[in-house]
Formats: sequence, C-alpha cells, structure tokens
Amino acid sequence: MRIQKTQFSLLAGALVLALGLAAGIQQGVRAYSDSIYTKLSVFNQVLNIVTSNYVEEVGVDSLLDGAIEGMLDQLDPHTTYVDPERFEQMQERNRGTYSGVGIEFDIVEDWLTVISPLEGGPSYELGIRPGDVITKIEGESAFGIKTDEVFEKLRGRKGSPVHVTVRREGEPEPLEFTIIRDNIPIKSVPYTFMLEPGVGYVRLARFSATTSDELEEAMQMLEKQGMKELILDLRGNSGGFLNEAIEVSDKFIEGGRKLVYTVGRIDGSSEEYFSTGRATHERFPLVVLVDRGSASASEIVSGAIQDWDRGYVVGETTFGKGLVQRQFPLKNGGALLVTVARYFTPSGRLIQRDYSDKEEYLMAHRGDEVAMDSTKLKDRPIFYTAGGRHVYGGGGVTPDVVIHVDWSQSDLQRELERDRSYFDYANHYIGSRHYSWPGTFETFRKEFVVDDAMLNDFNSFIEKRKFTVSIDSLKAEYDDVARGIRREMARNLWGKNERAHILMEADPVLPQALGLLPQAKMMAEGNIPAQEPGLVEITVSMGPEKETKAEEVLEPGAPQ
Repeated sequence: MRIQKTQFSLLAGALVLALGLAAGIQQGVRAYSDSIYTKLSVFNQVLNIVTSNYVEEVGVDSLLDGAIEGMLDQLDPHTTYVDPERFEQMQERNRGTYSGVGIEFDIVEDWLTVISPLEGGPSYELGIRPGDVITKIEGESAFGIKTDEVFEKLRGRKGSPVHVTVRREGEPEPLEFTIIRDNIPIKSVPYTFMLEPGVGYVRLARFSATTSDELEEAMQMLEKQGMKELILDLRGNSGGFLNEAIEVSDKFIEGGRKLVYTVGRIDGSSEEYFSTGRATHERFPLVVLVDRGSASASEIVSGAIQDWDRGYVVGETTFGKGLVQRQFPLKNGGALLVTVARYFTPSGRLIQRDYSDKEEYLMAHRGDEVAMDSTKLKDRPIFYTAGGRHVYGGGGVTPDVVIHVDWSQSDLQRELERDRSYFDYANHYIGSRHYSWPGTFETFRKEFVVDDAMLNDFNSFIEKRKFTVSIDSLKAEYDDVARGIRREMARNLWGKNERAHILMEADPVLPQALGLLPQAKMMAEGNIPAQEPGLVEITVSMGPEKETKAEEVLEPGAPQ
C-alpha cells in the first residue's frame, strides 16, 4: 500500500504523539517516555527522508516490517514477528488440520505430480494414486503451476467441489475426478508399525493440538498387535505446544513427578508441571530417538524421560531450544512471538543453549558438534537422574548413547534420488502392468525380491530418461537399489506408512536402539542399570562401504 507524503506524515505524527502521550501518563516514568518520544520522532524523520529522497520508490510496508524485525533482532532468536501469511500457515500446522483435497505433491518438470494421497482423505477415497499427474484444474491447464497456486486452487471450504483431470501411467485416456474438499489432518504421527514381534515404533513429527490423541491411538493399535516394547522417534521434531509435550510425557511417567518447569519475569510465566498418573498403558521398555533437529517440546519429553530413568535416549544432542514464547495477535493478521520464560528439565538442566552468536546458533546444531567432538562435554555441567545416572547440562539433551551417522550417499544414489528414478519406475511398473501384490504388506516385505530381470528392466527404464548407468554399477549397489524400488512399490500399493517401514530397514540407528531394549526393560521394572563409565559414541558410515564403530568418549567428572 502506498501512502502520500503528507498523509504519511500526519499518520506517523499522530502515531508518535499517541505513543508519547500513552508513555507519559505515569509521572514517575516521564524522562523515560521523553526518551522514547525523541527516538520515535527521529524514526519518523528518517522514514520521511527515505520515502521522499531514495533513488527508487520504496514501499512503506516493507520499511516498517524491516524496522520491526530490526528491533526484535536485539532480543533472542525466537522472539519474532510473523507476517499474516506465515501466521496462517503456523496456525494451520498447530491446529493439525486444513480443508482441501488431501494430497502430498511436487512440481516435476512443470507438472503437478501426486507424491501420495493422504489416507482417508477425499483424493485417497476417489482412488487417486502416487505418480498421477494433474494436468487440469477446473478445465484450465496446470502446466507450469507454482506451489502457492496449487494451495490457492486445491484448498478451499469444506464440502466445496474441485474438478481435476489426471494423466496416469498405463491409462490410454485422461481420468476425470470431482473431489469434494474436506478437513485434512496434518498428522503428528505420520506412521507407526511393529518393527519386529513385540517391538512397536512410533514416529512423532510435531507437537500440534492433536498430538497426544494421535499418540494414544497409535499406542493402542500397537498394543493390540502385541507391543511389549516401544521405540519413540522424535528425530527432526522441532516442537510445538508445551501442553502437548506435557500430555505426551504424562503417558510414560508415573503420577506426581515434575515433568518440566519454567522461569520467567512476568506473572504466570514461572510454572511447574507434574504428571497426573492417568496413563493407562503398562510400563513397557522405552527407547527415545533424538537428533540435532529435535527441539523445544521434543526436548521436554526426552529430558523428562531421561531424568526420571523411564527410558534410554539415543542419537545426537538435541538442538537446545528452551525458550517459551507467548503469542500476541496483531491488527494486520500477523502475530508477535515473545519469549516470556526459559524451561528446565526435572533435574534442573536449562535446555536453552548459548545464542550470543545468532548466525551460528541458527545454522549449526549442537548435536553435530557434540557427536563429532564429544570431549567438549568436559566443560559442561553434570546433573543426576532420579536413579543417580550422570546427564549433561549446558544446552539440549545429550543422549545416553550418542550416535553420529554419516548420511552421505554414493554419487549413483544421489543421482537416482534426484531424478526420482525409484518413484517413477514403481509408478510405471505398476501402472503399465496393472500390477498388484497377491498377499499382505507383511508378505511383500518378507518375500518381494528385486531379481535380475527387474534390475535389467529398471536399467532400461532409466536409460530412456537419458540417465545412463551400467547394469554393473547397479549390481554393485544392489542393496540400496533394491530397497529404493521396494519402498516405492510399497508406497504405490499401500501408502507412505508401508514405504516408511521399508525405508526404516536401513536406518543405522535402529539396531542400536533395539540393542538397548534389554537395559530399558530393567529400567522399566525399576532396576536402574549401573552407571556407565562414560558416554558411548557410535559412528555409522552409510554409502557403498558401510561401517560401524563404537568407543567410550568421556569419563564423567565431578558434579558442578
């Protein structure tokens, strides 16, 4: 929005006057108010000079947004201004739902391509499949569509229709679908399954308004399948609602235990939160997976479980985001997120790590630093769990077993993934042959084999895409190639939960987690294992030459 110079001067002057009058109501702070008034007057003067004299015409809105961001930059990294568009997206994620057609998509060579229909959503119910290309929306070509245009055209009011035309591999003619938009859940638990008999796995991706309910549903489902031990995966979970973190922790920790506490300056910001004892699940062995991307609410859960000796924490030291933000809606539809408190684990560990260098703080994760150079732990304070085990403070949650994974791929695998070769081949194979698996997913997982004929067929398919690779190169990396084909076949035939199950077979952290379950069982029974002499760090190399090595990295010092 443009504002004429005279109009802007009057508006800005009125704003300054109003702020100055409001600030000067109390006589005891008159000098302080005068100082603010002077600075706001200078700000108004600078703004007028820039808008009147700058070499190019500038928008007042962008200048004012920049001024707000500059002011907040003097504070911590998490006190931020959220513009209206981002605020709406944030609310959507936190609500755990939106209204639309229910697909995960990507723009592939300028075409809107379905990566996966969301199970139970309107697209899924109509039979839209992974690999389908949406060529038209309401009769208009979707070629060259941008991501924001997809949201604009496919999302909308619940119950409203949208017509799409689909090109599908193996179908001679386009398919026409009228999709009735519906509420689409944004899953906090994107997938869950039995890793092996008796061992359940739950992936918890975020802490939204529906997280504790989703986790409860997942755990009940796994218990019906015979779950006696659980691996809870919080890797990459950047957090969310504090109350949901407390609800999740409450499912595992007996009643009357402090789960987390906050310390702040204003009324209501210093609080203690306790478990209720309402958990209806048996006290099964528990291993929690974390990494450098686990933050905030994830750190509340993993910190409470570790401090109360309820389970083992495995992976990388977490991000270290221990500041509590309160949300203040603004008149323009945006919001101000203001840090009002810091939070601590039950043993007294401050989760927040140092952010004096904000650029380093936001770009580098402490988990990587600790996993690659664990001797730095010698400078960190030691705390004690309820059972007397050593745990480390100084920012983030340091796992009981640190696992550093070198996720680097071979050049061939990077190229195959970048070209979407596995995804497209599975769509082609299933679509062109109208292929279906005669049994269940479990039999597919155990019995489906990528044989020489399929490997040659895959090689021919990617060569037609002007991607030349020798069959010998594919055979040299057979395990990775076969798994890539199997996972995308599973996605197309069943869905992303089954794709994830295939993918997790190669996760190098899981064998370490499974190996800790006997000790986790002792812990669940109240028999705290003897304190290890120091952290154990496991380094796993991926790629064609896989290697695992473990070593003790630190002898704990005296408490600080």
